[in-house]
Amino acid sequence: MRTITTVSLLVVLSLGSYSLAQGRRPLNVDDLYNLKEVRDPQRSPDGKWVAYTVARAIKETDKNDTDIWMVSWDGQQQVQVTSSAEGESTPRWSPDGKYLSFLSSRQGAKKAQIWLMNRAGGEAYKLTDIKGGISDYAWSPDSKRFVLVVQDPDPSDPDPDAEKKEGETKTPKPIVIDRYYFKADVSGYLRGERTHLQVFDIAAKKAEPLTPGAFDEESPAWSPDGTQIAFIRRHGDGDVDKAPNHDLFVIEARAGATERRLTTTTADESGRLAWSPDGRSIAYLLGDELKYSAYDQNRLAIIPAGGGQPRVLTDSLDRPVRSPAWTAAASILMTVVDDRSEHIAKLNPADGRIERLITGQRVVGAFTAGADGGLAVIASTPTDVPEIHALEAGKLRRLSHQNDEWVKTLQPSTTEGFSTTAKDGTEVHGLIVKPNTFLPGRRYPVLLRIHGGPNGQDSYSWNFERELFGANGYVVVAVNYRGSNGRGAAYQKAIFADWGNKEVVDLLAAMDYVQSLDYVDSSRLGLGGWSYGGILTNYTIATDRRFKAAISGAGSSNQISMYGTDMYITQYENELGAPWKNQDLWIKLSYPFFHADRIHTPTLFMGGEKDFNVPLLGGEQMYQALRSLGVDSQLVIYPNQYHGITIPSYKKDRLERYLAWYDKYLKSVPSTTPPTR
Repeated sequence: MRTITTVSLLVVLSLGSYSLAQGRRPLNVDDLYNLKEVRDPQRSPDGKWVAYTVARAIKETDKNDTDIWMVSWDGQQQVQVTSSAEGESTPRWSPDGKYLSFLSSRQGAKKAQIWLMNRAGGEAYKLTDIKGGISDYAWSPDSKRFVLVVQDPDPSDPDPDAEKKEGETKTPKPIVIDRYYFKADVSGYLRGERTHLQVFDIAAKKAEPLTPGAFDEESPAWSPDGTQIAFIRRHGDGDVDKAPNHDLFVIEARAGATERRLTTTTADESGRLAWSPDGRSIAYLLGDELKYSAYDQNRLAIIPAGGGQPRVLTDSLDRPVRSPAWTAAASILMTVVDDRSEHIAKLNPADGRIERLITGQRVVGAFTAGADGGLAVIASTPTDVPEIHALEAGKLRRLSHQNDEWVKTLQPSTTEGFSTTAKDGTEVHGLIVKPNTFLPGRRYPVLLRIHGGPNGQDSYSWNFERELFGANGYVVVAVNYRGSNGRGAAYQKAIFADWGNKEVVDLLAAMDYVQSLDYVDSSRLGLGGWSYGGILTNYTIATDRRFKAAISGAGSSNQISMYGTDMYITQYENELGAPWKNQDLWIKLSYPFFHADRIHTPTLFMGGEKDFNVPLLGGEQMYQALRSLGVDSQLVIYPNQYHGITIPSYKKDRLERYLAWYDKYLKSVPSTTPPTR
């Protein structure tokens, strides 16, 4: 079966699409500095305002900045709340509506602290001074306290605030590690650091520990009466790192209280947690067994707050759900990821009936509800940059306009959905982006761009990278191969302990379909991706020789060498088994490295110098192998960067190198006649 569908006119009009007017220009790499990323909408208790954050890259400072904005519910007023160079995040309204709080490390704060802004007027002031900094927090229902998520420092670390003695050496001390799980991207090497909860009294400006100990806690949520806090704890018998499990706990909101464990499954519970309006039930997300941790499809579950049997409510849905939130009428709102789209749905806990509040080829998520039932959401389509919208009675109404002035100057590409069938009969879905200067009768070079994860999906949303390639004359293909979400649990788990097999089958099936299109030049095919997309790039070029150029970002091929050097030890030992126990499987999964002599595709390898997620080692090994074999290749290393490249000039450099590498091997005078196959 081979079908293709264009994003409907209804979707385009409903989110304010921009026409292909004369005088518009193609997107370019410098537009990286024009893009404003809208995130984290928070509707005020009285429903009159929505606070949200706007992140942007600053060319002059080569840094990123995030500020807090507000928009009125009628969309008539836009107010920038903060403007410091250090940035602010996590805006939250006090339940009484008097204050807007946020996290920031501005004005000399060494770690993120809570800042408070009185809505009656005045400047924001720093409320907390927590030594470990605050990563998350929540207001109590009476607006008098916070529950904080704080990372305690390693007890063996010296006090960073202590004055150095005269003549004391500045040489760093050796890093001593005795943990099973001992490294994480950005955090680096892990020792005795743990994340705990504290309760902070606003009037007294005093914090007290709520959950000290050897475990990690996260996702706190207050009960409606303010007497209890639910949270997720990472724990286990013996070495917590070696047998990790996340369960749901409840504790009285006072220092010295003893927690109660509510869930006892071996699957992973996770936030955000949501108490029912009457305080009798707690909604949460339930993942899968530990060995399937890389392929989790979160389900919605509820459990009595006093203890009892949990109920899973979305098994029949067979789609990932996120962000549960109770309504005043005791139904549960949630986001649903479904085959290239994402929507908001409402579930009735009594009978499990699910009602989708909006549908269509779009992504709608990150919602907060008001007392009137209206939701503040972030919505996007392939032609519309994500912005804040009101969702009322199944319809979207634009509220924010952060990107309007910039986007109206651009000529967008055209995104279409397609489906095809792999050689083993599996139905494969994806997206095709046509160049914004597309003309019938011409044949265009094609880029297969592979998403990471693998537990993610390419969706009907605006994408800077896809638009950039389209603006430079490329057809872009994005495929939700097996392992991707949005197609059900079985589709995700199909690649369990079998990496680089079915995914490649699906990717090549999609390319077979694309190459049958009359506007595609099959002699000019490229591919690439980042993270698992980079890993699959390596698998694909070691399997098939049709591609003339490849870019493998933050990838690996000699999977044996990743054991102990990256941060996935738990997944490896539970999914694959230790290398000394299952050597044949580890070698099989490393075939791009051990069969590097099958690769003839010129390949650009890239990565962050300090990446602990997929260490640079993975790209270095493949680069060395191809150079040894005489295959044209290059290695680009971004200093002091982690798995995600964050410095704006590096992000721009990466995009420029993408285009230069593909142009070098794929650009020529466009063909008007079919190529020879």
